[in-house]
Amino acid sequence: MTESNANKVLNWLQNAVGRVREFAYAEPTVPAPAPHRPRIGVALGGGFARGIAHLGVLSVLHEENVPVDFLTGTSAGAMLAISYASGHTIPEIERQARATRFKDFGSWKLSWLGLASNQKLEHYPRKFLGVSTFEDLKIPLAIAATDLGTGQAVYFSHGQLGPALRASCAYPGMFVPVEIEGRILVDGFLAAPVPVEAARSLGADLVIAVFLEAANNRTPSSIVDVIGLSFAILQRHADLEWRATADVIIEPMVKDFLWDDFEKTSELIAAGEAAARAALPKIRAAIAAKAGEMASQATPGKD
Repeated sequence: MTESNANKVLNWLQNAVGRVREFAYAEPTVPAPAPHRPRIGVALGGGFARGIAHLGVLSVLHEENVPVDFLTGTSAGAMLAISYASGHTIPEIERQARATRFKDFGSWKLSWLGLASNQKLEHYPRKFLGVSTFEDLKIPLAIAATDLGTGQAVYFSHGQLGPALRASCAYPGMFVPVEIEGRILVDGFLAAPVPVEAARSLGADLVIAVFLEAANNRTPSSIVDVIGLSFAILQRHADLEWRATADVIIEPMVKDFLWDDFEKTSELIAAGEAAARAALPKIRAAIAAKAGEMASQATPGKD
């Protein structure tokens, strides 16, 4: 090897040793702090078959990477919330929704307290979703029911899913009320039509509420229609406090669907998707605003 080549090799080795020393003795790099992100809760209202529209909303949130940290649900919203929180994929839940009929959760059984029983709902989470308790779920969940004695909302977030789901779906006049721990419970929509408060109590910093309006101007064809239309009128005139506390409200156009339109799954999902996509700018703006507020509060020296 010539002297020139030897010098080149020596210089290369010296440079390499220097780089190794710099690496070995350098101060460790501190990773940049993760940006502040609000914890997002999604509150799903009731609506019998119209509740399938919730699946379209959840699908868009998933596709657009809007995280769902907490879920709450009333009646049909509770059923969809359990399905999503159980970890099943959107296509799996959609297949189950398409196959669902009244016989899967109710049976006509005339009594002094209702026209039918929803006893079958007690087994729905385990039979169709493979989950039995709130603790089995992948996402924290609260289910709303109404105490018929006090008129107050009752929220379930621990223990068995079946009884809570059954109580939340006990539509007054149609299904027999459900007794849990000495309380007579009926459908959550009476006291918590969209359980925004429950999402806050779980820890949500920002709540997206999904409301499913029912039509009240069609001609009834059954006693179930009479009951449903009557409650739709009451709901329209009710003091809906949840609207004032939700950060974003999504309202799919589903009021022309009937309570048992389960065979119209595709149209209901499409309605949910359209409403969710239309609300995306508001959702992103709300998340950004809340994140900025949280970052400001976390910065030392800021009030």
